[in-house]
Amino acid sequence: MNEKSLGQIGIIGNGSWGTALAKILTDNGKSIHWWVRNVEAINHLKSRQHNPHYLTSVKFSPDTIMPTNDLGGMLEKCDTVIVAVPSAYAQKVIEQVDKSVWVQKNIISAIKGILPDSNLLLNDYLATNYNYPLERYVALTGPCHAEEVAEERLSYLTFSGLCDNLTNCASLAFNNAYINTTCNHDIWGAQFAAVLKNIYAIGAGIARALGYGDNFLSVYITNCYREMYHFLNDHFEKVHPSNEHPDFHTSAYLGDLLVTCYSLHSRNRTFGTMIGKGYSVKAAVLEMNMVAEGYYAARGMQSISREFSIPIPIATIVYKMLWENLNPAEGFLTLEKMLS
Repeated sequence: MNEKSLGQIGIIGNGSWGTALAKILTDNGKSIHWWVRNVEAINHLKSRQHNPHYLTSVKFSPDTIMPTNDLGGMLEKCDTVIVAVPSAYAQKVIEQVDKSVWVQKNIISAIKGILPDSNLLLNDYLATNYNYPLERYVALTGPCHAEEVAEERLSYLTFSGLCDNLTNCASLAFNNAYINTTCNHDIWGAQFAAVLKNIYAIGAGIARALGYGDNFLSVYITNCYREMYHFLNDHFEKVHPSNEHPDFHTSAYLGDLLVTCYSLHSRNRTFGTMIGKGYSVKAAVLEMNMVAEGYYAARGMQSISREFSIPIPIATIVYKMLWENLNPAEGFLTLEKMLS
């Protein structure tokens, strides 16, 4: 593999986010190996050149995509693997293949969540269980909805990794006229920010459904940002093995929080809106037919909060609404008194 190249690239996952990433790379002249679990979707991509279920307007040139449901076979051909499945399924997918295969790959994580079976970020799971070298890992974050990528509306991605060469290669592979990319070393901060903002966005959706207006929402998001800042900054050594302090005033932190709480494209906000309207969690999951990362993250972050003695009171209220049957209206009455 050329030191300025990612080599052969594979994508795991064909949801809306995986499809958006495939579009960016193929628009940039890259050919991709694409693991797609559903045989019908594979055949559709081959015959009709678009994903039948997600971002259906995005067309792919047939010579740029190689869809397959053979995960092991795909990995044999790839130097760099982009993991774009929901966090709830990621561990099961990874465990389908021998550990020795993964440690040989560059991994770009497009997961904005923690693995619910272990309550770990993907890099920490790989390092703990696979002895995976973190220099080969890059986290992809930032305010970038798949729907706007499909429309080629200007969006921003942040690539966080410990190896400058790999991180820069990843950034260059995605940069184009409608995708602006930046790099940093902040693997843990960027990913925890992405996890927390999804929880807060569910709360924002609940608030909107309960009749709270823009004035309240602006105060709510301000307090969510403060809570995120305290988690990542005041307790830095507990959750962040690197010595790279986050730059909180960038798009990967504040920007992603804002767009996930406000945008109608946000599945976490949509999920929260349904909860606020009286849907049960199970009914909301079935209705959306998509995974809201913040649902699982709310439970996982409670475990992390207790383990490291880090208070996250807003995220805790959202957790109780989702997992302990706290009435949303009562939960927000409590939040009203907490916010400032």
